[in-house]
Amino acid sequence: MRLEPLAMDHVADLVAAAGDDRATFGWTRVPWDEESAEAYVAEALERRDRGDQLPFATRSLALGRVVGTTRFYDLAPWDWTGLFPGSAALAGDDVPPRASIGHTWLGPAAQRTPVNTEAKVLMLDHAFATWGVAAVRIQSDARNVRSRTAIERIGFSLDGILRVDMPAPDGTLRDSAVYSMLAAEWPAHRARLVAALAT
Repeated sequence: MRLEPLAMDHVADLVAAAGDDRATFGWTRVPWDEESAEAYVAEALERRDRGDQLPFATRSLALGRVVGTTRFYDLAPWDWTGLFPGSAALAGDDVPPRASIGHTWLGPAAQRTPVNTEAKVLMLDHAFATWGVAAVRIQSDARNVRSRTAIERIGFSLDGILRVDMPAPDGTLRDSAVYSMLAAEWPAHRARLVAALAT
């Protein structure tokens, strides 16, 4: 698979990817037509331009088409100013100490394939090796057992449940299951995932 910087050129592909059986999209915000896909991409690009998100289109090389999206978010550096003597020296560091991965969805043709695992390996490698973050977070609707199982399979640990965290796509108030992985934990998980993808 390949992660491509999300662009308006991906709108038609996203509509096609989301237009199959939508039964698995109950817990996730997924565009449903050209207008909603344009708004989805425009919002992602606006957040990219503000510097707090980095969105991608997910392309399956096996299928030869875009099959969904994912992004980094929560990329703002922490403000260390005034926390302790000398902390102001840390305030100029523009590398995020933690990143989150989310806004992830895949069309039915790519679900239960290696695409999601391959994407997470690429993103976690980038976060830990290139940015040098201390931790990566990921979260899911607490009711989404399928998503939570996939998150745990990658190696994330459950930090807890945020109750009434945000609106859910089904019109309810969502409880979010929040997971994290620390930099020190990634090498072992990476080796396991790469070995599994090679079989």
